[in-house]
Amino acid sequence: MTDEASPPPQTRRSFLTLLTASSVTVGGIAVTWPFLNSLNVQNTTIENSYVDVDISSLKAGQQITITWQGHPVFILNRPDETLKSLQETALLTRLRDPDSKELQQPPYTQNWHRSIHPETAVLIGSCTHLGCVPTLKLGSKLGGLYNCACHGSRFDLAGRVFKSMPAPYNLPIPPYMYLKHNIIRIGANPKGQEFDFTKIIQI
Repeated sequence: MTDEASPPPQTRRSFLTLLTASSVTVGGIAVTWPFLNSLNVQNTTIENSYVDVDISSLKAGQQITITWQGHPVFILNRPDETLKSLQETALLTRLRDPDSKELQQPPYTQNWHRSIHPETAVLIGSCTHLGCVPTLKLGSKLGGLYNCACHGSRFDLAGRVFKSMPAPYNLPIPPYMYLKHNIIRIGANPKGQEFDFTKIIQI
């Protein structure tokens, strides 16, 4: 005897198919949403991230290295003799881009010392050849330099690359500003300034 309250087999089959498809769709969204949402959060975090650094204890000739967005950042206190050497013709004639004409730095650091305050250098510590981390060498005739042991590229203490080196560009400079005289914020531009770090030629 047929149950009159039961739906026909074809209708029941269509209902089960629709229910299964809906479950798969909802389940797929539930599984992928946390992943998609995490990507969105990650991008927002990277764009707005910064690092505050206290340089009050940094003495002349000393350097500290911090990490910003996965990049090593050199913060070097340059003594007076180093600053003088950065302007000498004997050095400038040996540099590939002594006037920092290529976009490797914010416009507010496109000067002879490639920094906001002459005594403090802020540089991305990645060789523009293959990304190795150069080593600081002080006391040379040029006042000091950065040497990349991987393939021999050299940079002066403003991060400017020497001619005929494997590295084609000066060391990049990140956006940065001073919150106080001795507090640097890496990753933020000074008030009224704009600089998009992703637009530089090469990291």
